[in-house]
Amino acid sequence: MDAASKIISRTGLQLLRKKWIHANQSVVFTNGCFDILHRGHAEYLQKAKTLGDFLIVGLNSDASVRRLKGAPRPFVPQEDRAFLLASLAAVDYVCIFEEDTPQMLIEELQPDILVKGEDYRIEGIVGKNVVERRGGKVLTIPLTPNCSTSDLFSKIIALKNNTETQ
Repeated sequence: MDAASKIISRTGLQLLRKKWIHANQSVVFTNGCFDILHRGHAEYLQKAKTLGDFLIVGLNSDASVRRLKGAPRPFVPQEDRAFLLASLAAVDYVCIFEEDTPQMLIEELQPDILVKGEDYRIEGIVGKNVVERRGGKVLTIPLTPNCSTSDLFSKIIALKNNTETQ
């Protein structure tokens, strides 16, 4: 399946979910901004994929990222972020959501497993109640050390500042 066809609407995702439930296939869900895709993201998503049959990534829209992270974020437009995520072998589908949290998308999808990075406390993971109410699991995944969008952005700014002062 090509990357563009892996970017799916909420309605399309709900239709697939019904099919997967009928086939007794498990769904893993994670979400994030995924602004400036890097190795840490790829490793995290590969680990998440091993937990079930399908990995669905909820992607914050540009407007949502701006509200959460402030200007000038996102650096990469949502269509490009979605395409890059969908290009990864570990990712089965990407669904863009407009809200600040994925709560509504999780309620609609009803995943079997909800994952976030280990920088989150399980008690604070949005959608935990929805997944556990159905008997699903909420897990955290170890992150790749020294590999975050914030770290990358800091390095870019430092390089920019160094070249401007020379």
